Formats: sequence, structure tokens, C-alpha cells
Amino acid sequence: MIETRNLVKTYGRIRAVDGVSFRVEPGQVLGFLGPNGAGKSTTMKMIAGFLSPTAGSASVCGFDVRENAIQARRELGYLSEGAPSYGEMSVRGFLDFIADVRGLSGERRRRRLDDAIGRLQLESVLEQGVETLSKGFKRRVGLAQAILHDPRALILDEPTDGLDPNQKHEVRALIQSMAADRTIIISTHILEEVNAVCTRAVIIAAGRVLADSTPAELEARSRYHGAVSVCVVDPSALRMGLSRIEGVALVEVDAGQGRITAFPRAGQRIFERVQEFLRAQQVKASEVQLERGRLDEVFRSITQAARPAKEVA
Repeated sequence: MIETRNLVKTYGRIRAVDGVSFRVEPGQVLGFLGPNGAGKSTTMKMIAGFLSPTAGSASVCGFDVRENAIQARRELGYLSEGAPSYGEMSVRGFLDFIADVRGLSGERRRRRLDDAIGRLQLESVLEQGVETLSKGFKRRVGLAQAILHDPRALILDEPTDGLDPNQKHEVRALIQSMAADRTIIISTHILEEVNAVCTRAVIIAAGRVLADSTPAELEARSRYHGAVSVCVVDPSALRMGLSRIEGVALVEVDAGQGRITAFPRAGQRIFERVQEFLRAQQVKASEVQLERGRLDEVFRSITQAARPAKEVA
């Protein structure tokens, strides 16, 4: 597992990380979310052993990252922000170098290299210099080095940054395939990624943890949770009728998107009532959707309430 206990990092008078505590168990994928400067990358660098905490502690698979630094790093695969590497090396040379650093040899070395190269589809660029690669391929090389030694814990900072939609899908599938017996933390600003791969989400702002819930629990905090959206040619024409449905508290029209949304009163379920109304009125709707809730709205409401921190990664 990965655990932090009252983790603090200060730079002079700036408190970049302010008492962060959480615990991630094997089989969990934790989405670590926050606005720019919230302290996400600083927290992950402390867990990975790249920064020393000012106070508090962190451990990886039971090894304290300061007192048992080497053992903790052996258990951890880390993709840092920007996926830094040695640009003058070829992809093959860089991965061979990482294999040396990780102490891989013999048959296990060959198997692990083949596995990482195959999973990230790097066969076509193995002899190419890292500095000549596209941003997407550099990110894939960074992911390959993170999983090369088959670690029990993974920390991935923006793992799909720079990837096209197909590559994002492949990386998310890779994360899901590895999640069953590993502990994984993903820092991301792509909220759809939280729904796609994460079993838990921690939201941090101004260096403090403000929420720790499942994605579904966060969505339930959205004003859109349980609302019904209808796409029609003239949404304004439905405003009066929808507002009279039992249990409807509010109706909003987005004429530009051709959408009207009915919001339920507390504790009310209105989806079937809206459907019955549309059938009775013979309304031709291109889409009728029961909203689960919108993570972006919840994220904004939680983080904007926090006092802004100074710009620290």
C-alpha cells in the first residue's frame, strides 16, 4: 500500500503541502486531483523519495520513504511530470539503462523489457533518439520505464498527457489491467479519467485534502445528480410543461445546445415522470439522459472554496 501521514512541505513561508493524509490499498486506483499549484506533484515527489518532507511521513509497501528509502523505491514505479529522460539515448538504450539501474538480469530482464515495450507499443521507435520523439511517444517511454521492474506500487503524474484519444484508451486499459494486485495513484486534470479508471478520488487544494470519496459519491454531490436532460429542436417550448411535473424543482434551458434540464427536489426521482410527459406530449427528443452528476462542477465548488495557494507544483 501507499500511505501518507500528516505530510507537510514548506518553502520558506509557503506551505505547499499542509498535513496531507491518505492510504491506498492494493487493488485501488486513486485519482489525485487539484488545480494548478495545489500541491499534487509535490506530494507525489515526497512519496517517491525525490523531495524530503518538512514534517510527517510516507511509506510504500510498508517501507518509510526516508528511513528505508532504497526498499521503498524498489517497490515503486514512478512517472513524473513531463516524463523526463535522457534525450541523447535511443529508446532501447534508455530502457536498457533503466533495467541496469533496477538490477534486472538474465531471463527476467528480457521478459520485463519485452513486456514493457509491447504494452506501450514502442517497437517502431526502439532505435530512435528519445529527443526526436513526439510528446505522446515520450510519455509512453516514461510509462515503460515506470513499469519495467514490475513494481507493486505505481505513481503516475498525468499519464495520458499528450496522447491522442486512441492512445489514452490504451493507457487506461493498461492501468486497469495492472490494478488488480497493485496500488496505483494517478494525478490528472482530466476528470473523465477519474470515471474511466479510478476507484477513489482525493481532491487537494492549497496543500490540503478537501475530499476523499469514490467517483460516484462525488458525483452525488453535484446539483446535476438525478437531473434529466432532454435534447429537442425547441427546448424553450417544454419549459412550462416540465416545471409542472411533480418533484421538479427547477428547469433550465440551454438554447444554444438545444437542451433543457429538469432538476429534482430533494429525495425525488423524476426520470420516469419526464419520460411519461414526453410520451404524452409526443415530443420527439434526440436524447433523454438521467444525469449521474458532473465531476467538473463538484471539483470547482470544492476547490474554489479553498484559499488559493501560491503557484507551487
